[in-house]
Amino acid sequence: MKRVLTAILCFCTVISTAQIDSTALRYANTITVDELKEHLFTIAGDAFEGRETGAEGQKKAARYIEDYFKSIGAEPVVDGGYMQTFPLRTERAVKATMMVADSGYTYYDDFYFFGGFDESTVEGEVIFGGYGIDSENYSDFDEVDVAGKIVLCIEGEPMKNDQTSWVNGEESSDWASDWRMKRDAAQKAGAKAVVLLNQSYDRYIGRIKYWLENPGMRLDIEREEKEEIIPTFFVNEQVFQHLLDEGNAKALDKVIAKTAKKGKSQAAELNGLKLGIEIMREEKKFSSENVLCYIEGSDPQLKNELVVITAHYDHVGMEGDDIYNGADDDGSGTVSALEIAEAFMQARKEGNGTRRSVLVMTVSGEEKGLLGSEWYVTHPVFPLENTVANLNIDMIGRVDEQHADDDRYVYLIGSDRLSTDLHAISEKANETYTRLGLDYTYNDPKDPNRFYYRSDHYNFAKNNIPVIFYFSGVHEDYHQPGDVPEKILYEKMSIIARLVFHTAWELANRDDRIRVNVSEEAN
Repeated sequence: MKRVLTAILCFCTVISTAQIDSTALRYANTITVDELKEHLFTIAGDAFEGRETGAEGQKKAARYIEDYFKSIGAEPVVDGGYMQTFPLRTERAVKATMMVADSGYTYYDDFYFFGGFDESTVEGEVIFGGYGIDSENYSDFDEVDVAGKIVLCIEGEPMKNDQTSWVNGEESSDWASDWRMKRDAAQKAGAKAVVLLNQSYDRYIGRIKYWLENPGMRLDIEREEKEEIIPTFFVNEQVFQHLLDEGNAKALDKVIAKTAKKGKSQAAELNGLKLGIEIMREEKKFSSENVLCYIEGSDPQLKNELVVITAHYDHVGMEGDDIYNGADDDGSGTVSALEIAEAFMQARKEGNGTRRSVLVMTVSGEEKGLLGSEWYVTHPVFPLENTVANLNIDMIGRVDEQHADDDRYVYLIGSDRLSTDLHAISEKANETYTRLGLDYTYNDPKDPNRFYYRSDHYNFAKNNIPVIFYFSGVHEDYHQPGDVPEKILYEKMSIIARLVFHTAWELANRDDRIRVNVSEEAN
């Protein structure tokens, strides 16, 4: 990696000086390794206890960021302050039981579920829905009526004996990996709930222990149009086979084998089998904060427009004595945002401020479902129609397995999804100033990881605001106690932060606002 990072100071020798904005370059170079490191060892230190949303560690981080924005001279824009407070509530299951005939099964040991539905009692007749797929080429619901029933499904998808999918004739389809598609298909067909087999139950349950034992979190608001989703329960093979046996259906291995041979759904009635699930929950109300740094533009005609730069400063807290420091996720984005804010503020103080305004916003609640950014776009401090673009920084301090031998890269996600202008500006900024390898692997709309939907930029994109998500990929310490400041590649992080700065600088200074010229249908 040494060869990567020693060359950065020499890049001007291979770039025409006519392309370089020396003013932008001067302020970008105020983003330094030493200052990034100083911030990160504080924010991702043990004293901040993993920055769990709503917990004291997150509040402490918010105060640290607020104090920094004050220190660089940012203008308070939220009721005379810097914090936008938003209401939250947690909801977790403290007990749940599932009854199959005279047998009772327990939450966590035998079945689990995620939040998002309000029912405390789910009961009804069970129907076997095969793989739970309803597509053009293969459907499990053609010959059975699931309306008003609980649909029992197999994970994965039907595979031919040559191990290609009956759904699309290829090695796999989205139905194999996205259980929500099965839930939505069952809901569309009128089902009241889904029970889905997890054949890797014992291995998987340990991976999601944190999410099951800690409260699910949501904004504490009354939604005018609340999204109704039916409950989905994941069961182990013992429960699944008991349901089949009680309903006198074929053994699971026979169902799979017959489907593989004939490509026909084995969905079937289960002889009036009834299933009942009781859930006991507890609820708590509290609040969290977004922290805003506003740098007003200098052009009277353009300063009402603004470029928004975001990073989330929350993480997942503690588990026992283990602190999940979140140095990369997303301490790296947070401290980069602080340094970017300082660079723009210094430019303004020295009479070189950008024509459009810039808002650097560190948000909370990302780990709980992009909650802080959702609150901002539904309660914007500045009109959304005046927001030119959102540049979102989330995990830029490490390398993933695909780039183990070359750290001079960044994944860009979303740059061309809504605006070809934004994509062109980003490419030019990189070519002129940073010369990183821009990897668009995860920008593919068919990316099974769906990273485009998994960080705060998405709430802006949903409102037709062009976005770029800067990301370095997942590594072995993702959501683990090993994500600590000592493992961060600070030079790499500083270069990506400068790329964000240069892109924002161009967006904030160009004559014409970038166009939104790509339709959502194209994505």
